[in-house]
Amino acid sequence: MSAIKVSAYRWVPPFAQGLVRDLRVRWALEEAGLPYEERLLDFRDKPESYRRLQPFGQVPTFEEGALVLFESGAIVQHVAERSRALLPTDTSARARAMSWMFAALNTVEPPIMFLVQIDLQFADDSAAMRMRKGVVDAVKGRLEGVAAWLGGRDYLEDRFTAGDLLMATVLRILRHTDLVVSMPALAAYVARCEARPAFQKALAAQMAAFADSAPATAA
Repeated sequence: MSAIKVSAYRWVPPFAQGLVRDLRVRWALEEAGLPYEERLLDFRDKPESYRRLQPFGQVPTFEEGALVLFESGAIVQHVAERSRALLPTDTSARARAMSWMFAALNTVEPPIMFLVQIDLQFADDSAAMRMRKGVVDAVKGRLEGVAAWLGGRDYLEDRFTAGDLLMATVLRILRHTDLVVSMPALAAYVARCEARPAFQKALAAQMAAFADSAPATAA
């Protein structure tokens, strides 16, 4: 069997560390018990050869033999389809888990990323700040939907699945705000997902790359 290779950044600024999307793939591979190798890239300068693997020059990519995949959600789905740890074998339960995968990336993540863009790139733009309240309201609406669904559940369905993996990584993007921590059901849910050994291993691997490649600071 060919070794799995996952592309990731060698280093990113601190605000993005622990959030780069290769974390999703690392976590899925750890849950599935599949070993992998890193392919570390400079986030500012990726070779043209890499764009033949990933048309937009982003991470992650997934390489296994002749198979090359891009887009973190598609890669997680591919890994999940090989692992009972990430997708149930029951047809209906499997379809439900996949619904949550799409919900995380298509319904919950877009307004969150819009808010992040405002906060990190346009904090000094008065027009963007006037828009922020409406964006926060949109994010809250999505979060309230997830929190209401969870109720007293540990996970989105009867057990942890790839749907939870993607949803937790999306909710973690809001760590610069109090939007998740102010909702006890969501805060407990994210903490529960983060406590999984596979997540801890994936996060440690990503952070180790950043630590090894951190820019030298002026004395």
